Amino acid sequence: MTPRSLARWTLLVAGWAGVVLVASARGPAQGPGPAPAPTPGTSQQLRHGSDEDYGYGSGGLTERERAGRDTWYFWTGGNERFWVRMAEITAGNVDLLNYVDSRRHGRRFRELGAITQPGCEAATAPDEHGLWLDRCSQPPVPGIPGEPTGVVGLRKFPNPQFDRARWNAETYRASPKGMPPPYLVGMTCGFCHIGFNPLNPPADPERPRWSELAGAIGNQYWEEGRLFNLKMTARDFRWHLGNRQPPGTSDTSRFATDHVHNPSNINAIFSLGARPTALEKMADGSDRAVPHILKDGADSVGVAGASLRVYVNIGMCSDIWLTMIDPVAGLTPQRPFDMARARKECPDWVATEARMGDAEAFLKTVGPMRLADAPGGTRHLGEPAAQVERGAQVFAGACASCHSGKQPPTPLIDPSARRAWFEQAVRQSDFLTDNFLSDDRRYSVREIGTNVARAMGTNARKGQVWEQFSSETYKAQPAVGRIDGLYNPRKPQDPINVEILGGGGGYYRTPSLISMWATAPYLHNNALGTFVKDPSVEGRMTAFQDAVERLLWPEKRLGVQSIITTSVPSELAVTGRNRPVQIPAGTPVDLIARVDPSRLPAIVRNRLVLNLLSDDALFRGFLRNNVAPDFVLDRGHLFGADLGDEDKRALIAYLKRF
Repeated sequence: MTPRSLARWTLLVAGWAGVVLVASARGPAQGPGPAPAPTPGTSQQLRHGSDEDYGYGSGGLTERERAGRDTWYFWTGGNERFWVRMAEITAGNVDLLNYVDSRRHGRRFRELGAITQPGCEAATAPDEHGLWLDRCSQPPVPGIPGEPTGVVGLRKFPNPQFDRARWNAETYRASPKGMPPPYLVGMTCGFCHIGFNPLNPPADPERPRWSELAGAIGNQYWEEGRLFNLKMTARDFRWHLGNRQPPGTSDTSRFATDHVHNPSNINAIFSLGARPTALEKMADGSDRAVPHILKDGADSVGVAGASLRVYVNIGMCSDIWLTMIDPVAGLTPQRPFDMARARKECPDWVATEARMGDAEAFLKTVGPMRLADAPGGTRHLGEPAAQVERGAQVFAGACASCHSGKQPPTPLIDPSARRAWFEQAVRQSDFLTDNFLSDDRRYSVREIGTNVARAMGTNARKGQVWEQFSSETYKAQPAVGRIDGLYNPRKPQDPINVEILGGGGGYYRTPSLISMWATAPYLHNNALGTFVKDPSVEGRMTAFQDAVERLLWPEKRLGVQSIITTSVPSELAVTGRNRPVQIPAGTPVDLIARVDPSRLPAIVRNRLVLNLLSDDALFRGFLRNNVAPDFVLDRGHLFGADLGDEDKRALIAYLKRF
């Protein structure tokens, strides 16, 4: 690794946050040039789905829905070229070929939260290239290139740059740069979104069957941070960013970095056809009814547009994308990704765009997963009918205004009249049928009161990388203004104030409560509730009960103890400085991870002798340059906290039936 690229990788610390992505195998990002060759097979639009059922049973999906499922599960959009470049840039700290090593077979779930693909077995010896890769029996997927790697959602491809005469597996493991591997590994949507099936939990999480997986619930056990620090030790501050990241979260601005470290829970996708829409202004002046996607509702140009942005964010069209951003260090200003240019120069965009209708058709088949239908679920549903009815009325008065897709007629704005409408609505037998359990509206973080970091993301604002994927309505949202009284981890008696500017930031959309019995912990960052690494019904219900009680009884929350801190002393290398900054154990990770790395040299410029972060001046420097100085993760959303205990217990009885 050159000194320059090492410095770039060192500065990743402040932009360490999002799922999935990095550069073309052709070399460093280039300006406009000839369109790259498409991924093998991308010129063929999939017209029929695989004959394999992948857990959906014979006749469970239409031909179009099967095609969409295959796209969701197996289509990488050519991002494998991006990931091999990432391995080079990071000296193997981020290397999908290493991540799928078969010697982890049988402990992938335990160590990584990853899911081994059904039909794959551990290798008994390295292959002809000295690599340990699972032996898999999956047949080819019609119209979709690649082979299974052994990990759900990661696909293997031959590398056209591979030079057998120069190849050395041990040299590659030590440093991938200049040693193209025999295989490229790409990522599908399913890597993050396929999880264990709450209605048919796996007998062995290390060896699941397809019927024990669900295509869109999200892998709430996946430990994303481990993917990005494969070769680091706890002495490196960046190791703590990965290893302390909450399971089931993804930081979607890790490479298109805005320096706002904000891992957020991986969305469970339910009842897409029932999702509310809002009329929003587009860049061409038209009005379009669109859902609000992402935690802040930034993806607001339609489901297909949002899906395509995710594909780009995990490496599709990297020849173009990497001219818009500095993917690792984030030291250069972003430029908007241009969809028109992608259609012209990136065949993978065209092929993927053509698949989005089928993928949406598949996702619309995913409905609620009810506790009553889970094995042994009825044991948890023994409350008297009167208590459940009371819970429904509590929900009508305290929750439904935001957490229902079924809303009163638009002219009904009087609060008491609205409450009366909901009280009648929850009595209807079909209230929960085709109810998204969210109004999908954006609300000010000042009103919600939760941690501000995710709401302060800037990537969808005007002039930034995802500008074309957010509506003009999003960009025109009024400024939230100053939020006062945030906890200061160094001097609690001196609270922090933060200003949230206009242009789109400062809002969260209402999350859906569908199947919430199966999806704890809660809040947008999975900070509310104890993580239970057990996908059984009992494990999910343990997590649900703990999280929902913390939701309604705030005194049970961790509060300042929810601040993620370093576990042992570590070091932070800074460009232009020959001595690393010493980071004491117990330092808030977000104190450093939310600092623009271009500011680091200035912060430590005069700290040539006193280089401990415990030095008060150095601590203040990091705090002053922090772009989202809100460290308590499980705060806010106090709606329902003022209810009586019996009302809270009745509400819980009702919520577990969603």
